[in-house]
Amino acid sequence: MSAQPVHLLLGTTKGAFVVSSEDARRDWRVRGPFCDGWTINHAIGDPDSGMVWAGGGGEWTGAGIWRSGDGGHNWELVRLTTGTMDAWAADDPDFAQMIGWSETESPPMADAFQQIWSLGLANGRLLAGTKPARLLESADAGETWHEREALRNHPSADTWSPGGAGLVLHTIVADSSDSQALWVGISAAGVFATEDGGASWERRNRLSNTSSCGGHDHPAGPRDGETGHCVHNLVRAPGAAARLYQQNHHGVWRSSDGGRSWDDVTDGLPSTFGFPIRVHPRDPGTIWTLPLNGDMQGRFPPDAAAAVWRSRDAGETWAACRTGLPQEACFFTVLRQGMAVDTRDPAGVYFGTNSGSVFASADEGDTWSEIARHLPTILSVEVFEPA
Repeated sequence: MSAQPVHLLLGTTKGAFVVSSEDARRDWRVRGPFCDGWTINHAIGDPDSGMVWAGGGGEWTGAGIWRSGDGGHNWELVRLTTGTMDAWAADDPDFAQMIGWSETESPPMADAFQQIWSLGLANGRLLAGTKPARLLESADAGETWHEREALRNHPSADTWSPGGAGLVLHTIVADSSDSQALWVGISAAGVFATEDGGASWERRNRLSNTSSCGGHDHPAGPRDGETGHCVHNLVRAPGAAARLYQQNHHGVWRSSDGGRSWDDVTDGLPSTFGFPIRVHPRDPGTIWTLPLNGDMQGRFPPDAAAAVWRSRDAGETWAACRTGLPQEACFFTVLRQGMAVDTRDPAGVYFGTNSGSVFASADEGDTWSEIARHLPTILSVEVFEPA
């Protein structure tokens, strides 16, 4: 087992945190909060350059992306849109002086969106998804940004409906073998894919012709020949370029053709509802998800007993991984970006809860331990393994 450090980047409602193990995933140390207490929806790192980014914001601050060039110790902010504080400062010179506000430093994208919701790396480019749903790109490690307008101008855009958290672009999936290919997940508009570098996009929610999924009365469930537009999370299987998995509002689905069609692989799970899904870094058939009891039933683990469910055969069968997880009176929620997997052997699996705990498994889910607790609500977990 490698003794190289593993860092977990946490986005929370009160800033970014870094949880690190320097000794082969046995002992963990928490650093933070960073980013001036901003709501951080997603944080990621680049193992090659060592850069770390954290995206978030809100009505008061506007949207922005924090950057760190030293692995998350020191941070600088790139503000992208205005917030309520800008209006206050413009009308109150004393307040402007107190917060160090200057009218000459207005964010470049005015009030176009409220928050950064997701970040992704794609063949040397840094991408960001926003609320409301837009896709941004930076070619200089997050210092300057422009919008990929073709997605927002998709013919279906006037029919996109917001999910419970709003109309958010929450997942960005790249293909390291094809610089022109990219997938994004938007709630509640669906999965969109481009094969020409973002010049055009195709909505990909269709059911497989071989699937016998039937109908469902929930608007996010299968209807009109589609899997439902309320996709919660999306991952691509390494080593199997065309295979994708998604957890949406009505189950777990697998695609073998880049999202052009989907098969329901929910059978064997205790519920159809959940948020995160993750795939093994080397085995495209091993996936993990954390089901919740349902949309309207409280959104906590079924029977209030926590389990990460693992499949070793691409969703054909499932097994509950419970050892070390709370089995009584467990009412936490794990959100869509709240699970991550490292690249070690065996792979480590991690998830964070809305009650402020982080759980880790160093044996691919067989056993679990709580490595951090009493943090703010955890919105995202990502692994950062610098080269």
